[in-house]
Amino acid sequence: MEKLDKYIAKRVLERIERLKENPVPSDAKFMGRDSGEKVFRYRIGGYRALYTFDEAKGILLITKIDKRSKVYDE
Repeated sequence: MEKLDKYIAKRVLERIERLKENPVPSDAKFMGRDSGEKVFRYRIGGYRALYTFDEAKGILLITKIDKRSKVYDE
């Protein structure tokens, strides 16, 4: 998050806060599984957040936030 412009960082944080209320909103896209965990993509303007959500434990883990053009690079 330190690398992001302050305006973008604020916007990203606001959108991530929404995930607390609804971890799998209708605009989140299921991307598949990684090590048995469901991986979702959440669009935040030109950025994407990739995250997993363990329904049983109620744990949401954001694994990556980056520009759309870079987020899927490994």
